[in-house]
Amino acid sequence: MAVRTAVQQLAPTRRRRDWHAVRSLAEGLTTPLHPDDYLRFVNPLWTSRELRGRVESIVRETEDAATLVIRPGWGWRFDHGAGQYIGIGVPVDGRYQWRSYSLTSTPRRRGRRITITVRAMPEGLLSGHLIEGLAPGTVVRLAAPAGDFVLPDPPPERLLFLVGGSGITPIMAMLKTLVRRAEAGRYTLPDVHLVYSSPTPGRMIFRERLERVAAEHDSITFTPVFTDTDGILTMDRLADVVPDWEQRQTWACGPAPMLDAATEHWREAGLEDALHLERFTLEIGEDAGEGGTVSFQNSGRSADAEPGTTVLEAGESAGVGMPYGCRMGICHTCTLTLVKGAVTDVRNGDRYDQPNEQIQTCVTVPSGDCTIAI
Repeated sequence: MAVRTAVQQLAPTRRRRDWHAVRSLAEGLTTPLHPDDYLRFVNPLWTSRELRGRVESIVRETEDAATLVIRPGWGWRFDHGAGQYIGIGVPVDGRYQWRSYSLTSTPRRRGRRITITVRAMPEGLLSGHLIEGLAPGTVVRLAAPAGDFVLPDPPPERLLFLVGGSGITPIMAMLKTLVRRAEAGRYTLPDVHLVYSSPTPGRMIFRERLERVAAEHDSITFTPVFTDTDGILTMDRLADVVPDWEQRQTWACGPAPMLDAATEHWREAGLEDALHLERFTLEIGEDAGEGGTVSFQNSGRSADAEPGTTVLEAGESAGVGMPYGCRMGICHTCTLTLVKGAVTDVRNGDRYDQPNEQIQTCVTVPSGDCTIAI
């Protein structure tokens, strides 16, 4: 039986190795076209040039939120960290629109599906389309999982999840992963307190599921806060809800005012290292970068950019047809060549000042005068 099991485990590896060999041979036989150019006619998910997935179903969670069940294609690895996000590119009016969304599925191969949960925003072009206009069977482009808003493994003994609105999405993946791994015997389920604010019960994503999980596990406490009737949970009231919050490692995700208030509260308590935040929008300070004149080589246009103005925004203000997708540094659609000068990445402070470097214009600000090839 042991020998049979070993053979069964090796079989998928051999199949993958054989498949790569066939693809390498086919590459020589199909020149100048790539094997992917033919394979995509057989199955649109068979491509190594980009990550793709097929939307298999859309599950309504609330009136304005839904979960997309996606089957990834060639090249996808089911080893993301619970709490990470992915980029998704969807064709809208003939152009791919990119956004990033937290994965709500656990990192495992079984089932070979991933899920994201999307809330339609009044001003959002793509979020509403994903919920209302996307048909099952649609093939989408995917960007690999990213982000450091993840739990350590093994997790702390006591956790606080502080959540507002659609900030539940990365936390849901964490909670499901904690339960699954505890049930598999990897560790004892930690003492978890989830405080989740939402205007009404009807708008609270996963509410019934969270109530069920808390009822099934004594070490999980779920405290819903309905702000339309209970009021906003201000930080001075946190101790009333979670008396031992200072003894817990905290992961917080939600609206910017909530996260700003939490940051200040934990700082005043001298507990900055115990607070882990995830923000859904890229915040660029007004003093980011030095500013400068951004010249666009091919179009002959230029723009004077103040500190905090991205290269993408400078180009748009000058009337240049700048490529863009997610506007958050996820999809790389906005990548252009830096001809001369310097720019700074607002996400990490990295400076780019070498000719012909590739920069993402949506997350870089000019550090003095610079020239971009477009």
